[in-house]
Amino acid sequence: MATFVLIHGGGGSAWDWRLLVPELTRRGHDVVVPELPIEDSSAGFAEFAETVVSAIGDRSDLVVVGHSYGGFTAPLIAARLPVRLIVLLTPMVPTPGERPGDWWRNTGYRSPEGLSEEQQFYNGVSAEIVAEAAAHSRDQVSAEGDEPWPLDAWPDVPTKVLIGREDRFFPVDFQRRVAADRLGVTPDEIDGGHSVALSHPTHLADRLTAYLLD
Repeated sequence: MATFVLIHGGGGSAWDWRLLVPELTRRGHDVVVPELPIEDSSAGFAEFAETVVSAIGDRSDLVVVGHSYGGFTAPLIAARLPVRLIVLLTPMVPTPGERPGDWWRNTGYRSPEGLSEEQQFYNGVSAEIVAEAAAHSRDQVSAEGDEPWPLDAWPDVPTKVLIGREDRFFPVDFQRRVAADRLGVTPDEIDGGHSVALSHPTHLADRLTAYLLD
């Protein structure tokens, strides 16, 4: 049994994983779903990491999954605790000393034109789930956006990058380039868009658990 630590993205919450959690538990795994203190204007990377570490407690055999902006937090856990695997899901991949606010310019990101937020983030997600999502989004006013990412190097932990083939927010060509430039890896791909945990939870659980056999 592994412990999957699921770290939500920017403006998100534990709710974002609501469909994936039962899929992982049905496969016999433990799941930790922390709520990062994004609504606290004094909270930075240290507080983010401490929130996750506290939620993990004494659990072991950790697989840390960082979705989107959660890619900045996931490796911080591997610097604090023994981690079996990091999985970056449709991620932002940081480099040492990079401020999250600078990531967009540094990577050459271009926002998709002519698409609503719903079309960018929730393509492929059922209308019922999309209707619920707004009630679970949170204002991100935390301080880490202006903080240099604190690690000197990527943790010496096996790392997978998993991207959505239909992601409209971070298109596949962009994610392939960033993963190659920053981690020297070729991403794996899965059907779905940016919110693949809400659109394809069963398929995602299959992919995550399959990584345990690598």
